[in-house]
Amino acid sequence: MRILVTNDDGIFADGLWTLVGELKSIADIVVVAPDREMSAIGTAVSLHQPVRARKVTPKVDGVETYAVEGTPADSVILALGKLVRDRVDLVISGINRGANLGDDVLISGTVGAALQASLHGFPAFAISLALGDNLHFGNAAKFATLLAIRFSSGALPNNICLNVNLPLEQIKGVRLTHPARKSHTDTVEERYDNGRQHYQLVRQRINKPIDEGTDIWAVEQGNISISPLLTLDANPSPLISDSLCAELFQELQQRA
Repeated sequence: MRILVTNDDGIFADGLWTLVGELKSIADIVVVAPDREMSAIGTAVSLHQPVRARKVTPKVDGVETYAVEGTPADSVILALGKLVRDRVDLVISGINRGANLGDDVLISGTVGAALQASLHGFPAFAISLALGDNLHFGNAAKFATLLAIRFSSGALPNNICLNVNLPLEQIKGVRLTHPARKSHTDTVEERYDNGRQHYQLVRQRINKPIDEGTDIWAVEQGNISISPLLTLDANPSPLISDSLCAELFQELQQRA
């Protein structure tokens, strides 16, 4: 199995390399990721300027690694079109530092990279971990590996894109979800810097009851959320069953 790993936190982010270290036990890994943090850039593609890439020394030995002067979506397009010579079986984006839930899927560079891979015909998922004082990416890396094994075995179809989010605290289960709607509002604040006016865009959480079955609800209840985002079929939900979620949770507990 050959897996392309990318992110939006930058090529040397801890979450990315924790993920790579875990995946290396089951697959051949290639890393192609932005050379700097590119959060909140969504699916942006650099159409009007050159996109450059260079080989860099990996933080995990034996992993072919490229840093891209561009967006997460650029990294995926460049990897699949030029940099990765052999067939890629799966694309994983993450592990993101901070959850990507609700409306955030529309602007997340982590999710944007996975969507770009799916649009190019590759199975893909984004994986993120809720923010907190002490971030430990180990469980997220283990869960990503379990999902990768399911894609490899055919238990998960190769025509879907998933958005996966883990709670920071103890994991109570795995839930099939859908993104919450109208979870944030964007406002504009007028500010001054050395007497010069500028505007600051501020994203704020809407304080309202969160519907059961959504990604935010699942993570707030201490569960891992799996939301299908894109598929070549009409309805992706039946392709991931509650029983599969239960199996994944049981296996994650065994690996913890």
